[in-house]
Amino acid sequence: MAIKTKQHDGDVTEFINTFANNEQKRKDSFELLEFMQEVTGYEPKMWGPSIIGFGQYHYKSERSRQEGDWPLVGFSPRKAAISLYVYTGAKQHEYLLKDLGKFKMGKACIYVKKLSDINKHALKTLMLESIAFTQDKYGK
Repeated sequence: MAIKTKQHDGDVTEFINTFANNEQKRKDSFELLEFMQEVTGYEPKMWGPSIIGFGQYHYKSERSRQEGDWPLVGFSPRKAAISLYVYTGAKQHEYLLKDLGKFKMGKACIYVKKLSDINKHALKTLMLESIAFTQDKYGK
């Protein structure tokens, strides 16, 4: 079974301007865009209707037959909060969350109300560790 969320050539700037539902979220999204691009060295790309991703890898699930491509890291300026796709969920990476700041944990992402609630140095470390772990596991 292939995943439905795929990379496409949508306009990232236009997406943020139309999808982010308030000025603060737009400002935070453009700041995240620049920050993630700087940290990863990858151009931002749209994934599915609402995720901005950086880099990509091909995964195969160990528990099912699902496989597909997914961004190494990414985010989405959703209505309730900004979703950060920067965490592996691996036990050995839990320590990386302790200095991150104010957030809520979802199953596969971190929710933040505003970027100023987050320690950007801790976010950078978390992103770099997650990318290294993912590339080590699935290849570059």
